[in-house]
Amino acid sequence: MNGSLTFKDYKKLIKNREIISNINDNNKIQPASMDLTLSSECYELKYSFLSPKDKIRNKLNKLSVKKYNLSNGLVFKKNCTYLVRLNEKLNLVSSIKGKCNPKSSTGRLDIFCRTILDKSNEYEKIPLKYKGEMFIEITCKSFNIKFHEGDALNQMRLVFNKSLYVRDNQLKKINSTSKLCFSKRKNIFENGLKLTIDLSNDENICAYKSKTNSPIVNFSKTKFHKYQSYWKPMRPQNKALIIEKNSFYILKSKEKICIPPNLAGEMIPYDTGIGDFRVHYAGFFDPGFGYSKGAFAVLEVKTHEVNFIIEDGQTIARIQYEKLNKPSSMLYGKKINSNYQNQNLTLSKHFI
Repeated sequence: MNGSLTFKDYKKLIKNREIISNINDNNKIQPASMDLTLSSECYELKYSFLSPKDKIRNKLNKLSVKKYNLSNGLVFKKNCTYLVRLNEKLNLVSSIKGKCNPKSSTGRLDIFCRTILDKSNEYEKIPLKYKGEMFIEITCKSFNIKFHEGDALNQMRLVFNKSLYVRDNQLKKINSTSKLCFSKRKNIFENGLKLTIDLSNDENICAYKSKTNSPIVNFSKTKFHKYQSYWKPMRPQNKALIIEKNSFYILKSKEKICIPPNLAGEMIPYDTGIGDFRVHYAGFFDPGFGYSKGAFAVLEVKTHEVNFIIEDGQTIARIQYEKLNKPSSMLYGKKINSNYQNQNLTLSKHFI
């Protein structure tokens, strides 16, 4: 029973009322994760916070500035922090714990969001047999964004007993028979799969940089916003690119990757060994991503303190592979209308 839950497990938990929601759940279940959705209950916060000894609700009077209703939508202003109750509640009886992370489309809009639970001293963590409400803290960093009740910004990943990460020697064996990474490089596995950045052609667009003073993004509207109003295309200079402080960039990996049906992938969001910047706010790949010919990984890059120059082929991220408790009966891809299956350098689904 050990390992990450799959599609059928989530359906069973919903049926058994261990996952409770007031909206249709079936469309929210992914191959090895479940989307979480915004309720109408929203608060603007004075401070970001955790609540290790108390319920979230008991702190809202002191820490909130104003309460809002998201039924008709609300524009979240840049660099202001909001807390929204999620529609989903947990009543875990089974030996299940887990964690949450932003969805791909959320990360590609530079939305910094973290799940907060009652009596928890860690963001994004779902304690063993948790029972209670779930909240999400949201800060838009690059754009003013309008959200509505029902929008899905983050996802939940549950596991029976413990996570089972695949070691490098096992990854090498799997890759020799069923490709995890399409690369001619040697030594691609070191504490997971090492990804490098593609800045190989000075004539081609290698990145998109977020613009300041852009129009509002309506999160509910996909394939709607003209990207030119929000993004500046970038080209390498001498196969290098300067990442400027406080700017947000979308880039892609040089390698194509694949997540087989019995595994999931998680990108390490911040690794001081490869540079003082954050890569990939989302960081989760469902089974079936890139299966079986591979797909590029899109990277969301932001430097923390100083301008930073990256060069073609530089290691920029790592992916850890995790075992599922069984192969997923549903895979990421066209059958479930996945947005990024055959992606190249791809902005979020909101842009045309």
